[in-house]
Amino acid sequence: MELAHSLLLNEEALAQITEAKRPVFIFEWLRFLDKVLVATDVKEKQKKLVEQLTGLISSSPGPPTRKLLAKNLAALYSIGDTFTVFQTLDKCNDIIKSKDDTAAYLPTKLAAVACVGAFYEKMGRMLGSSFPETVNNLLKSLKSAESQGRSEILMSLQKVLSGLGGAAASCHRDIYKNARSLLTDRSMAVRCAVAKCLLELQNEAVFMWTAELENVATLCFKALENSNYGVRVAVSKLLGTVMATALIPKQATAASSRATLEEVLELMATGFLRGGSGFLKSGGEMLKVGGSVNREVRVGVTQAYVVFVTTLGGQWLERNFATFLSHVLDLVSHPRATQTHVEAVYSRRCVSFILRATVGSLLGEKAQIAAAKDICQAIGKQMKAVEAVVNDANSENKAGAADIAASQHVMVCALQELGSLVQSLNATASPLIQEPSIGLLETVTSVLLHPSMAARLAAAWCLRCVAVALPFQLTPFLDRCAERLNNLKTSPEAVSGYSFAMAALLGGVHQCPLGIPHAKGKMVVSIAEDLLRTAAQNSRLSLQRTQAGWLLLGALMTLGPSVVRYHLPKMLLLWRNVFPRSLKELEAEKARGDSFTWQVTLEGRAGALCAMRSFVAHCPELLTEDVIRKLMTPIECAMTMMSHIPSVIKAHGAHLKASAAMVRLRLYDILALLPPKTYEGSFNALLRELVAEFTLTDNSANTTTSLLRSLCHYDDSVLLGSWLQETDHKSIEDQLQPNSASGSGALEHDPSSIYLRIPAGEAVPGPLPLGVSVIDASVALFGVVFPHVSYKHRSVYIYVQFQNSMRSLLFVAMERSVMLFFPSSTDLECFFHLFICAAGEALGRMAQVVGEATFIARMAQYSFDKLKSARDVVSRTGHSLALGCLHRYVGGIGSGQHLKTSVSILLALAQDGTSPEVQTWSLHSLALIVDSSGPMYRGYVEPTLSLVLTLLLTVPPSHTEVHQCLGRCLGAIITTVGPELQGNGATISTIRSSCLVGCAITQDHSDSLVQAAAISCLQQLHMFAPRHVNLSSLVPSLCVHLCSSHLLLRRAAVACLRQLAQREAAEVCEYAMSLAKNELVRDEMTGLEGVLFGMLDRETDRKLCSDIHDTLGHMLSSLAVENLSHWLMLCKDVLAASSDMSTTAPLGGGKDEESEKKDEMDDDTMFTTLGEEDKTKPSVAPRWATRVFAADCLCRVIILCENANKAHFDLALAQERRSDDFLVLHLSDLIRMAFMAATDHSNQLRMAGLQALEDIIKKFASVPEPEFPGHVILEQYQANVGAALRPAFSQDTPSDITAKACQVCSAWIGSGVVSDLNDLRRVHNLLVSSLDKVQAGKGSSSQLYRESATTMEKLAVLKAWAEVYIVAMKIKKEAETKPKCVSKSTEEDEDDFGTVDELPPDSLITLVQPELPALSRLWLAALKDYALLTLPAEFATQLPPDGGAFYTPETIDTARLHYRNSWAPILHAVALWLNSTGFNASESVEETAAAIPNSQKRATSIMLNQTPGTPPTTKSLPEMNRDRMHLILGVSIQFLCSPRPEEPVEHVTSCLQALHTLLDSPCARIHIAEDQLLGVELLSVLHRLLLTWDPPSVQLLVTGVVQQIVRAAQDYLQEKRNTLNEDDIEEKENPLVLGEGGESGGLVPGKSLVFAAMELLMFILVRHMPHLNSKVSDSPSHIAAKSHLSEESARLVAATVTILSDLPSLCSPAGCMTVLPTILFLITRVLKETAVKSADNQVPPPVSAALQGIKAIVTLPTVKTDETQKQWASLIRSTLASVLEYSQPETSKPVLDEVSILTAIALFLWSASTEIIGVQSLQNGCINRFKNALNSSDPWVQAKCYQLLLSVFQHTNRALSTPYIHSLAPIMVEKLKAVERNRPNNNLELLAVQEGIKVLETLVALGEEQNRVQLLALLVPTLISYLLNENAFASASTVSKDLHEFALQNLMHIGPLYPHAFKTVMGAAPELKTRLETAVRASQASKAKAAARQPPPTVHSTPTIKLKTSFF
Repeated sequence: MELAHSLLLNEEALAQITEAKRPVFIFEWLRFLDKVLVATDVKEKQKKLVEQLTGLISSSPGPPTRKLLAKNLAALYSIGDTFTVFQTLDKCNDIIKSKDDTAAYLPTKLAAVACVGAFYEKMGRMLGSSFPETVNNLLKSLKSAESQGRSEILMSLQKVLSGLGGAAASCHRDIYKNARSLLTDRSMAVRCAVAKCLLELQNEAVFMWTAELENVATLCFKALENSNYGVRVAVSKLLGTVMATALIPKQATAASSRATLEEVLELMATGFLRGGSGFLKSGGEMLKVGGSVNREVRVGVTQAYVVFVTTLGGQWLERNFATFLSHVLDLVSHPRATQTHVEAVYSRRCVSFILRATVGSLLGEKAQIAAAKDICQAIGKQMKAVEAVVNDANSENKAGAADIAASQHVMVCALQELGSLVQSLNATASPLIQEPSIGLLETVTSVLLHPSMAARLAAAWCLRCVAVALPFQLTPFLDRCAERLNNLKTSPEAVSGYSFAMAALLGGVHQCPLGIPHAKGKMVVSIAEDLLRTAAQNSRLSLQRTQAGWLLLGALMTLGPSVVRYHLPKMLLLWRNVFPRSLKELEAEKARGDSFTWQVTLEGRAGALCAMRSFVAHCPELLTEDVIRKLMTPIECAMTMMSHIPSVIKAHGAHLKASAAMVRLRLYDILALLPPKTYEGSFNALLRELVAEFTLTDNSANTTTSLLRSLCHYDDSVLLGSWLQETDHKSIEDQLQPNSASGSGALEHDPSSIYLRIPAGEAVPGPLPLGVSVIDASVALFGVVFPHVSYKHRSVYIYVQFQNSMRSLLFVAMERSVMLFFPSSTDLECFFHLFICAAGEALGRMAQVVGEATFIARMAQYSFDKLKSARDVVSRTGHSLALGCLHRYVGGIGSGQHLKTSVSILLALAQDGTSPEVQTWSLHSLALIVDSSGPMYRGYVEPTLSLVLTLLLTVPPSHTEVHQCLGRCLGAIITTVGPELQGNGATISTIRSSCLVGCAITQDHSDSLVQAAAISCLQQLHMFAPRHVNLSSLVPSLCVHLCSSHLLLRRAAVACLRQLAQREAAEVCEYAMSLAKNELVRDEMTGLEGVLFGMLDRETDRKLCSDIHDTLGHMLSSLAVENLSHWLMLCKDVLAASSDMSTTAPLGGGKDEESEKKDEMDDDTMFTTLGEEDKTKPSVAPRWATRVFAADCLCRVIILCENANKAHFDLALAQERRSDDFLVLHLSDLIRMAFMAATDHSNQLRMAGLQALEDIIKKFASVPEPEFPGHVILEQYQANVGAALRPAFSQDTPSDITAKACQVCSAWIGSGVVSDLNDLRRVHNLLVSSLDKVQAGKGSSSQLYRESATTMEKLAVLKAWAEVYIVAMKIKKEAETKPKCVSKSTEEDEDDFGTVDELPPDSLITLVQPELPALSRLWLAALKDYALLTLPAEFATQLPPDGGAFYTPETIDTARLHYRNSWAPILHAVALWLNSTGFNASESVEETAAAIPNSQKRATSIMLNQTPGTPPTTKSLPEMNRDRMHLILGVSIQFLCSPRPEEPVEHVTSCLQALHTLLDSPCARIHIAEDQLLGVELLSVLHRLLLTWDPPSVQLLVTGVVQQIVRAAQDYLQEKRNTLNEDDIEEKENPLVLGEGGESGGLVPGKSLVFAAMELLMFILVRHMPHLNSKVSDSPSHIAAKSHLSEESARLVAATVTILSDLPSLCSPAGCMTVLPTILFLITRVLKETAVKSADNQVPPPVSAALQGIKAIVTLPTVKTDETQKQWASLIRSTLASVLEYSQPETSKPVLDEVSILTAIALFLWSASTEIIGVQSLQNGCINRFKNALNSSDPWVQAKCYQLLLSVFQHTNRALSTPYIHSLAPIMVEKLKAVERNRPNNNLELLAVQEGIKVLETLVALGEEQNRVQLLALLVPTLISYLLNENAFASASTVSKDLHEFALQNLMHIGPLYPHAFKTVMGAAPELKTRLETAVRASQASKAKAAARQPPPTVHSTPTIKLKTSFF
């Protein structure tokens, strides 16, 4: 393949390869040439190239090759010289003229034709002179050509026309005359080509849309007869465009001869109503034919209407909508369109399609609202006419009845469109409802009284749509219908219509998250009961009332178990009473009734069964065995009754058949939903019934089933043509599908579907006609029941059905029914395909079920033999599919041994060029085999690939099915080879390049399905070998496909883009932009993202939209942070549409700034709209769903930036780095967008906007404003935030939005952005008003939504207040701990900004304080509710029967969710409140009752456990406090036991903070300490929490709570000991035994607080310091390095150690002995691990905690009793020994911090002296450590060592201190003497010397009087040696001078203290005396100089570093 990549064709290489590979080689060369021609200079090689290319023309190239060849030749001439172009043209013309008609010469001819076309297309007028000859030539050969030639010639003509434009006018007529006759050609490909050619022609040929207009229309209608989908699309495009041009001509010249709109529409209507039979024949003939309209024509014309409107554009439609609407609706009222009911349904579908496709996609939201008004008026007009006819007393006149019949179809279309419009507009449609002038609701409800059922159902459906779009209308609608139903009980239409409406509305409730009030359920039940009860009273109404009653009950079931639960007993009773109890009653019935009563009875029973089915489907939770048993009674009666029905029908007439069928349908439906075990007894009777049903024994008229297609495998769609399901025209193409009733669905076939959920992908439910539905249901039920039948019966049934059929074990009921329909099918050929597919499917499934190798081998062999012998198409296609199915269902392994045979046979069949059908089926099977064999197929890849390529290059493009299957094979092969495709081996390279060539050929194919297959192949390739897929050509082609008219192609393109964007979003965008620049496809600014956003507004296909969302999501996450401005602009443009839409101006807001912005905005929109006028299709403003998506994107951008760079949230940083783009610079845009969204009409958008606003507030709250220090940047947006929030609190806002807005409010108030209280008041007032609403209670507002919606709103308000209160208390606490700063009030401070701290410390709290009394009560009530709701199911009986303060018992399940979202902050707030009031707030019941409104008084009194009548018993304060404590602790423990992993971490932290706060107050401490088990329980729950939750923040909080619990216990114990001490002063010992462990010292796990605490603390320690765990440290793998603790971990460990050291104080002495070894071990280990030397000599928190802990433990007062004395002493000794052992210097470790270790040793010596004295080894160890420290090179260590020694030497117990003095004092003296030679260089060294001297002075003081002189003889000379002489003093360093001063001071101090000894020493050494005297003199002289300069020297010289905590 590489050899093909050269500018000239490499002829040597070509000669060397085999014949078979040449075409591929040539194609590859042409592909290469196509890419390089544009960029190369071809002057010198042009001649040779032309020769090679023209030579190829006559080498009979295949279709793709000739296309490329022509393209290259034309390109070559347009780039190079054009001298020889005419020669080449002549050459081509000669070939075309040639008389050689053999098949072999055909490709050459076609290639010449293609070249001619390409020349003219590329060069156009340059070849102007020669065109008449060319055209004549082509037209001549057109007459004699066969179909391939014809289509090729027509395509060339089209190119000639497009190249020449108006210049070819002379030939227009000829072309038109020749082409038009071919519009009805036999070959569909030719018809398509003609349509495209004529479409090109009409651009210039004026006569086509003036004089010839009618003829063109007639031709098109004829062309549509017997057409396929492709032809319909092409012809409808032609027809629509011609009509549009006729109306608004493109040329100004022809403006005079314009057609009027009426004429044009009239012409199109003839096609719709009369088909292609022409309208020139006389009327009589028309009548004789009686011909129903040809369906294909009708569908084609329908598409033409859509093309017509689309061509004229949205603005035209807006202006002429009323005319267009009335025309379209007239179509469906025409008797020709509605001859039979099915035809009427089909026509309605067509009209609905026209409206949906035009109004739904071309109009923006404003225009859609206007259109809805027009539709309303049309409905009103029709209804007036109908009422006139109905009210006309002598309504004998037939015309009136016909009018009504016709009007029903108009109504259905209009109402369905109105419903769809409102539903797509969603909440933006509110103006429609609110404007009284439109009267939408009155109009629609008036149709509920229409005489025709179809119209009534449509009106009901329309109401359901309105209610779903505008949920606040749902409850009023229901009430209105109920009221009218009661008032108009006597009118049959009213009963039926209003019950339909109610049923529809109930069915819509599940789409409204806020639901309807619970009481409506009771209302519906009472109405339904009433209807059923009164049905028998009035025979004129009995049928309607019965149907209505059951319909309402069925609809009620859709509300789900929470509503139905209450009515179930009544329902079961009703069901039981409808059916006869016994056979006797049945017989009596048969004898008694007449035909009318039977009809009513059957309808009633069908209704009852339908309600049952609805119950089983919607309330599975209520289906207990008991209920099923009760349901089975009526069902069994119904089954018995079924067998008696035929005799009843015989007796009373065939009109009962429909009712009986309805009963059967309902019965099958419900049985299919129940578990088959429940009706095992009736299997035999039931199966007999079912078999009869679908073998059509009773009913010889041929009915079909619609299941066939859905049960055949999805992949077989190519064979069945069911891919039409995947086109934009699905809803109308359905009616053309043979043998499936799929297009004929209509609501009137089954009214119950009005309340069921709509199947996905349908806009309006369309149940199929009764006959079809019954068969479908019976088949489905058969499939359910059959597997449960015992084996011996199975064969009987199969035998009955198949009479000796060879297939012995059929499994799927479906296939079975197919076989049986086969004989009675009329449309054999097409049906045949379905039949074969079904049979193949059955065979495959059978093989799967049987699973025996012999069976599979037998089946395969049978097919092999058949295929080898058979010659007819049918058996070849069938058996080749059978092979595919076998492999598909048995899988590669099971069918491996047949693989070789299968593949060879299928490859042979695929080459059979005579029958495209055989090729299609065999290739399809081949694809199935490749797919299922997987890697086993690897050996056959090369032959298969070469076959696929050969076929791609030779099969004519008109055989699209073959090409589609080739595409599938290619895809399957790529998947099979898989990741190997990345390799570089020779074979792999060949395979890969073959795949790429194959993709290129399919990509260039004209059929969209083939192109879609090519895209998916490339997608696979890109997945396996991304480097080899050329994105620069793929992406632009995908972008072009995005605008394709074919849904499948758009889907494939978006799916592919989605995959590419995941990996290489940046490249994708780049290539898309380059396409936009080159071809100006879309405007350059927005790029691909803009196009995708635009698509979201037009596309309705779910899958497509979700793929677009994903693609944009991937692009956003990889590109948004780099191109912030671009993406924010995109979102802003989309969201700005909402501000154009909203008619209401934004409320309030910062007046000036906002209004200025508004003006700018208007200018912008003005300009853009001006610009749009000239575009043919103005783009639609983004719809609400797209805007919601844009708002979500905004939130995602914020999150992405958060993870990217700090500067995005730091204005100062962002301004420094001006080059980049940061989010903070766009803050005003962000706020603006959030504001636009939050104030929109659409509720979803408001939610998204508020969410965005909350995100912005949270992320930007703390960003400071660099220009005004002390302020934050969000402050300037107060007005916007206020204005965005205000509308959400208005009266008519749905609860969910108000709830969200409360959250934003609390975020805003709590963020601390606004410091001025007056500014905060705006938002604060919103919360205050909503709090009033909460207190107003349940009954006050008229209720629109279900009760839990109010629950949600109230809890959201309480949660918001709780959050504000928490923040307020936090600020207050900080303010109290902070020292007050006096703010200077100067004049400037009067400005708005300038004062930094103008906020009084408790500002926020002053806002909350007034509401607190009410709030605290409500909070407690909410917590009480939550506590009750979280009880497990078995305590359900304890729930108050009337519900709680904020929920009703009926909506308990939904309420739980809302409580779950809001309890945590409320809990925290309650704890804060109780703590701040010190539990002193008592709420008497009267106050509560005053706070909570009447409706809840009952509930409250129940909660406080009294009967409502009794006077309230006031509880004492302690009792109430105990209740509150239990409530809070209960809620916390319940939650902390098992927080769900999806719970937000905030809930856990809130809960822990609440506990911490609570335990701050003495009252709570006593409570938790009194009941020790409570503390233990809490600790074990906290331990469990730690096991599952990792964040350090949670662990820190947990340690806080543990500490509180331990402190509480300590206080309590102390209290107890004190009281005991006071009581029993005589018995000294008693109080000490208090505490855990008693006298024995045993701790009981589960009861002991100390044990629980130690467990938990140990867990934390091991988590952060794994080597504490002895198991871990023993294992060899763990000798590894010890990591340095992070700051958080260090804090945690410190907290843990602190608590550990508190624990012994909770124990009795014996208990202490139990726990202390562990505790001391842990503390010393922590000390060892964390005492690491740091550069700045800081003491890490864990070390100081450990030292504190050692001190606390060693000084424990309670321990030293006689019993424990010995044990205690040994404990202390071993601990000290451990410390000494740890402190041995090791080489490997980080350097130990000697100071901390010494401190620990000193603590022991100081505090536990008695236990240690005289233990020689310990003493030596300690002395050694001190010696090492004294000799340390680090002055800091020396200094600290001196300090510690000082404390040891001063110890009161001389026995302890003496050995130390003896061994250490000499070393000290030596060290200090040495200083004279080595004076200190810095402050630290100076400090060491000073500390040493202090110790010496102390020793002097300690010594006895007789030894003083010797001691001073050590000290004084040392000090004097520090003094400097005068000369040295001047030049000495400051440190040296300080030392001098220090020594002098001390000497002056010592002299007077010990005068005698001092004199003795001085006398002994005269040279000392002189030094001292000089120094004193110098000092006095300098003092005189600077009288007051001398500060006290010690203070001056001591560095400021001290141990943080004083341990002594």
